Amino acid sequence: MKKNYIRLFVPALIFSLFLFAIGCRKINEATDVGADLIPAVDNIHTFDTTITVEAYNDTFGLANDSQYLGRSEEMFLGKINNDPFFGKTDAQMFFELKPTVYGAYPFARKDSVKLDSVVLILNYLETYGDTNTAQTLKVYELDQTNNFTSDSAYLIRKQNFTFNTAAPLSLPGQTFLPRNLNDSVKAFRDTTVNQLRIKLDTAFARRLFNYDTTNAYKTDSIFRSLFKGFAVRSEGSGNAIMGFSLAGINTKLAIYYNYPKPAGAGRDTTVNYFFFTTLSAAANYVGRDYTGTPVASAAGVATPAPFVYLQNSPGTFATIKIPALTGMSNRLIHRAELIAEQIYDISDSTFFSPELLYMDAYDPAISTGKKFRSIPFDILYSLPDFGQPTNLPTFGVAPLYTIDGFGNKIRTWHFNISRYVQNVLTSKRPLYDLRLYSPFFMTNRYENGTAEATSFSSIFGLNSSIAKGRIRLGGGNHPTQKMRLRIIYSKL
Repeated sequence: MKKNYIRLFVPALIFSLFLFAIGCRKINEATDVGADLIPAVDNIHTFDTTITVEAYNDTFGLANDSQYLGRSEEMFLGKINNDPFFGKTDAQMFFELKPTVYGAYPFARKDSVKLDSVVLILNYLETYGDTNTAQTLKVYELDQTNNFTSDSAYLIRKQNFTFNTAAPLSLPGQTFLPRNLNDSVKAFRDTTVNQLRIKLDTAFARRLFNYDTTNAYKTDSIFRSLFKGFAVRSEGSGNAIMGFSLAGINTKLAIYYNYPKPAGAGRDTTVNYFFFTTLSAAANYVGRDYTGTPVASAAGVATPAPFVYLQNSPGTFATIKIPALTGMSNRLIHRAELIAEQIYDISDSTFFSPELLYMDAYDPAISTGKKFRSIPFDILYSLPDFGQPTNLPTFGVAPLYTIDGFGNKIRTWHFNISRYVQNVLTSKRPLYDLRLYSPFFMTNRYENGTAEATSFSSIFGLNSSIAKGRIRLGGGNHPTQKMRLRIIYSKL
């Protein structure tokens, strides 16, 4: 994800000294996890070697990405129009807000009502990207032909929903700066923070007032047949996506109105809310467009890449090959770690790194389903609990923080694949192609024994949300920050 092009102009002498420093660092390079258990490298009893790896970029598509999103997860809204490496992102939200009960009219009274305003309010969580570029958000009504239900989850990279773009529910000219969304809001009976407020046409509120308990407010199914839900998207400029919680207390449809007091004593103002209830459907579409970007140029290329581009779901991945392990003599492996370093670019301060990365293995011998399995022997479960692996931190999904040759703080990943490498060298396991990526949830086969018949499918979460986070790493043939396999071993 990131790169400082100033490096291209560094004088040859400084470049040579930097390469020398990299070479001198090899023996003393920190292992961090389990360092007290690894013998000191003395080149007599214990040795240290670095093996070249090959990296190949690609992007996930509908054919190989079945990432669904539950209705209670964080959802994103907005547009990124100019990520210099990863291009564009379009995040749209679809959801229902409803009365909390049926069989009762939700408003104070139907006659003599004067509508003041109607506001769609979303519970704001965070922004990923440029907080200083304004975005124009528009709200539409979903067509009744949409199949949209609360008991379904929807693919995040597929936009299945239709709405009339010629008839927005929102009033025109509403732009927002993401940086202001956590400011204090003072509204009638609603003084709080972390709200996105979009004003809608009062004609929509009039529809809600005109419904009654003989139709819309009688049952949820009838209400759904009259109003399918909202579609919200950003249109025009923008360089960020914003995260929201539909289940949060700040998400609601607020209908402000006034009505006559008894005996002609003036008018009362009040507000009624529709909420995201247990009967509400929700979906999040996140589209990626890599046209004209380094990602597009690198994806699917058959030659090893100097850069690796990783983006959170729905995003990208890299295939890692280690052909030098083939034919290597057997030895006692104290530690084998795949090391990947961030290549810094100034845009990293705007489009920050994923929280965690994961690595698994492509196994063509898997007979059914996806042919990816957890790294054999190095991902552990507490059986018979087949949920979250127990050793993700020591496996290396989280980065360490180091300084590159130009003084930039960068993230470096050290994936511990020691047991797997040992078993490759003793010919107990084949040499797999590895997959490096930044998933929200992933599905792996996990081996409970040594036979495919004793393995099981494991589904678990990694990053805290979809959509946010991307990084550019050095590939196996990067000139200064190579991806590599470091092995500490003893001869047999």
